[in-house]
Amino acid sequence: MNNNHTSLGPKADKETVRRHNLSLVLRAVRDEGEATRAGVAARVGLTRAAVSSLVEQLLDSGFLSESGKTFSGQAGRPGTVLKVTRTGPAGIGVEINIDYVSVCVVDLSGTDRVRLTEHLDNRGSRPTDVLARCARIAARTLESAAQQDLLPVGVQLALPGLVSGGTVRQAPNLGWNLVPADELFAAALAELRPELPPLPVSSENEANLAALAELWFGELGPLRTFLYLTGEIGVGGALVLNGELLRGAHGFAGEIGHVVVDPEGPLCRCGSRGCLEQYAGQSALLRAAGIDENAGVPGVAELELRASAGDPEAVAAVERAGRVLGRVLSGAVNLFDPDAVVLGGIYRELMPWLSPAADRELTARVVSGLWESDSGRLRGSSSAGDAARGAAALVVQAVLADPVAYVHREARGTG
Repeated sequence: MNNNHTSLGPKADKETVRRHNLSLVLRAVRDEGEATRAGVAARVGLTRAAVSSLVEQLLDSGFLSESGKTFSGQAGRPGTVLKVTRTGPAGIGVEINIDYVSVCVVDLSGTDRVRLTEHLDNRGSRPTDVLARCARIAARTLESAAQQDLLPVGVQLALPGLVSGGTVRQAPNLGWNLVPADELFAAALAELRPELPPLPVSSENEANLAALAELWFGELGPLRTFLYLTGEIGVGGALVLNGELLRGAHGFAGEIGHVVVDPEGPLCRCGSRGCLEQYAGQSALLRAAGIDENAGVPGVAELELRASAGDPEAVAAVERAGRVLGRVLSGAVNLFDPDAVVLGGIYRELMPWLSPAADRELTARVVSGLWESDSGRLRGSSSAGDAARGAAALVVQAVLADPVAYVHREARGTG
């Protein structure tokens, strides 16, 4: 890939070009894992002299580190190996779900360095209380990050609902409507760390962030267009086209959990009837298998255990969910023609019983025979594809896109 500053146009000023090229070089080293100056120059299409100057700036600013070993993969003299630093700027992601909260810190390489997960029942709780609890968990991860000389520069919230402009417009399973999540979380975190500058907070739908984590860290290979489904108490969806999220006109694309399966079906928390999550969500699955629908993670583990043992009720419950999923997914596949459908959340663990039924429905209903059973287009997500990591990595992407913007920021450790 030959990226160079000419893409900015003839009117770009020198500072804009410099910042753009610093980003090119930093991304190139990050993508390679290890690289020499000559290797970076070949990758980004800049001269070796230009790359050497940019590398020195990134070394001085603490974004890159240089090892003592040499690498002679290119012609000419061996070069010393460059890596992105394991200290300095990092991102923090906070996934807030119905029955758990997961917080992680990701460094510039995309490595998950700190992780805290607590199982909490957030249903029926006031948004301010939920966000305050999440802020306390996040504050603990910041302390752990500081011990590793990591300095998170921002927080990204992953939320299960319609999210726009820092506000949760609607999150039916949480019972949230028009909640200013960014503002409330930022205030709660600042109260816990009054001696430090406040961290910027932003938010996004959790399925979108899980899909990005799958794209950036999963096992998709060259695949860049896929439909991602995450099964939790709700059912979320995201569509990635050519490596970019399709957000829709108002940022709400992907709400596949509220596609109507049966207009006379059970009442959904969104106000409609017969939505997909009433048949394939976590509560529906557990209830159909004869397990307490409020059992949460232990209930899902019990469902998997029963299905593995061949329990007829458990197997039938998962297969029924698979059939309904396949029917709904066939419409999405006919509409968007993705290369694959990736199932995450609880669906990943239930794939042995879920996917055959879903695959049969897809094969029968996708037009022109474009979907063939066992084609590999229906797959489980990788363990790396979780919303908290995607959220943290989105913060890191901003650093990689413009490292200069973060050079002079104050250290944001926890003391």
